[in-house]
Amino acid sequence: MPMYQVKPTNPALQALEARQDEILRRLYELKAAVDGLAKTVTTPDADLDATTLSQGSTASVFTGTTDLDSLLGKDLGALRDIVINANPTRPPLSLLVLHGLLCQKYRVLSSVHVHSSVSSVPPQLLSCLGPRHADSYARHHFQLGFTLIWKDVPHVQMKFSTQKMCPIEGEASVARFLFRLLAAEPRDAAAATQVDGWIDTAVFQMAEGSAKERAAVLRALNSALGRGSWLVGQELSLADIVCASSVLQTGSASSAPPNVQRWLKCCENLGYFSCISPLLP
Repeated sequence: MPMYQVKPTNPALQALEARQDEILRRLYELKAAVDGLAKTVTTPDADLDATTLSQGSTASVFTGTTDLDSLLGKDLGALRDIVINANPTRPPLSLLVLHGLLCQKYRVLSSVHVHSSVSSVPPQLLSCLGPRHADSYARHHFQLGFTLIWKDVPHVQMKFSTQKMCPIEGEASVARFLFRLLAAEPRDAAAATQVDGWIDTAVFQMAEGSAKERAAVLRALNSALGRGSWLVGQELSLADIVCASSVLQTGSASSAPPNVQRWLKCCENLGYFSCISPLLP
């Protein structure tokens, strides 16, 4: 015989049941809120060592499956060459960080050269892309060629597929190009605009600005990082890479406000900035 649930007819019991339902509803809402807060805490504690960190959502930004053909179109050549000219007096730190990220996603053939316009280059700049690959003689084993030439130029210059594309100038523009190869750009238009705003601030006010402008940028960074772990959204973005590189390059880290120092420590703990540590002032 089927069992049927009998609803209470006593007003007192009905009131008690309604109260119980309301308590359960509030408990579910509270649980959902707690789960939501837990998902927003994606930044590792600044005191943790990078080797103990799990590969969470921040690392997943750079582990997509998009291939180069879908990003750049078909290419008949065995290797796509990226050639960057940079002045050794102003090393483009953000591009070195992005080179490291590209090496995690693709097979990259890296090399460093010195142009005749430069008399001498410190040893750490000659090894800034890491040791020479054992298979560097076989270009067909790689997907990307990343060549850095230390040259007396006023701004960073990049050439990619030189027969089809005009040269790109400026560290910010080159950084945007390299980051797109990681297929990690924000899809939200507002977030993408925020990223662009922070990049421009880093390049024009922090890297090239006066002491007063740099102090203003540090205050703006401190305020933004007081509201979240990263500058835009819940994960590391190009805004964090370029801004952190500018802060480090200008030697402003030691005098930076607390939120900025915590953020820089998180960047270091993730391991993405270890390649530029020998180049810092």
